Amino acid sequence: MPAPGENLRIDSARLWDSLMEMAKIGPGVAGGNNRQTLTDDDAKGRALFQTWCEAAGMTMGIDKIGNMFATRAGEDPDAAPVYMGSHLDTQPTGGKYDGVLGVLGALEAVRTMNDLGIRTKHPIVVVNWTNEEGTRFAPAMLASGVFAGKHDLQWAYDRVDHDGKSFGDELKRIGWVGEEAVGARKIHALYELHIEQGPILEAEGKDIGVVTHGQGLRWIECTVTGKESHTGSTPMPMRRNAGRGLALITELVHEIAMKNQPNAVGAIGHIDVYPNSRNIIPGKVVFTIDFRSHLLEVLDGMVAEFEARAPGLCDGIGVGLEWKIVGQFNPPAFNEDCVAAVRNAAQKLGYSHMNIVSGAGHDACWINDVAPTAMIMCPCVDGLSHNEAEEISPEWAAAGTDVLLHAVLETAEVVG
Repeated sequence: MPAPGENLRIDSARLWDSLMEMAKIGPGVAGGNNRQTLTDDDAKGRALFQTWCEAAGMTMGIDKIGNMFATRAGEDPDAAPVYMGSHLDTQPTGGKYDGVLGVLGALEAVRTMNDLGIRTKHPIVVVNWTNEEGTRFAPAMLASGVFAGKHDLQWAYDRVDHDGKSFGDELKRIGWVGEEAVGARKIHALYELHIEQGPILEAEGKDIGVVTHGQGLRWIECTVTGKESHTGSTPMPMRRNAGRGLALITELVHEIAMKNQPNAVGAIGHIDVYPNSRNIIPGKVVFTIDFRSHLLEVLDGMVAEFEARAPGLCDGIGVGLEWKIVGQFNPPAFNEDCVAAVRNAAQKLGYSHMNIVSGAGHDACWINDVAPTAMIMCPCVDGLSHNEAEEISPEWAAAGTDVLLHAVLETAEVVG
């Protein structure tokens, strides 16, 4: 059978209906979703997904960390499967599309194959990775990290949420502990469709982002130590204000990131100030720097410049500085053949497209270390994500899923 032509498209209305139906589970307070991992709503979303997969003729497998693998048989039982998918868990105030589009777009691709009687040499697997968001149980991309050998399974089970509940206990409680060994599956290739979570594609007027790289990151936890004293009675020259250390390092981080454009970023997000009182000069500030780049040498260079300059800034105002790296992964370069399959699909289908670097972490970033991997991105309105106001259009969703379908069929090898 020849390769599917440019007229082969998914059922856009069916895909959109599936997205809206899943969004009814774990509704947020402002139009989005709160379907955090290993909650009762996560269990309900998983059950609906399984029902849909089985209705599409797929068989469901679940591993010991709760990853879900729905398999559509191939013509060659010995061929390694081609995977596609993402995650169904959301942020506490998340949108309806982050992760979910990748899972339900993959399901729609299989439904379209079934509608048209398309057969492939390689089996095709639709995957829902557990705990991509990492909001309830840190770190993010936890289950795909265990699958790729980055984390130990028991270590993952031992992660706890803010209420002290463990990942392992909650996975058991909601009934989604599988029998499969984590990471035992063979993967011929993996494709992940995702909303961009940034403003570039919409600003450039492009339908498709062909993701060539992911960003690596370094999280640096800093502790600036000064001296608590009264804000009203302590003379300005005698103050050892830890808050000034935070301010100086905030500007340093911004300067370093701006010097390494394009694509490098840096900011300080999490900040704890002690004692956090209106009339006490901060004696200690603990905060985390987030540096990211798709180039390893740039990423390492940003960290090195911080380490060279930050201590002097703090010494100059009489405060101490300690730091340690508390999170890191190197930037992935996605597989050239898989990236080419995405680009070929976009070109064949007539969708406008551009190369793009993923600014966020994704399960594909871990799987890229153990199997050929690529990502497809579609625009989101104003680049907004991790927010209940997150929005995409049905046309954007369909375009991304069309490209996913064609890239997967090229890799899975259509047979006559």
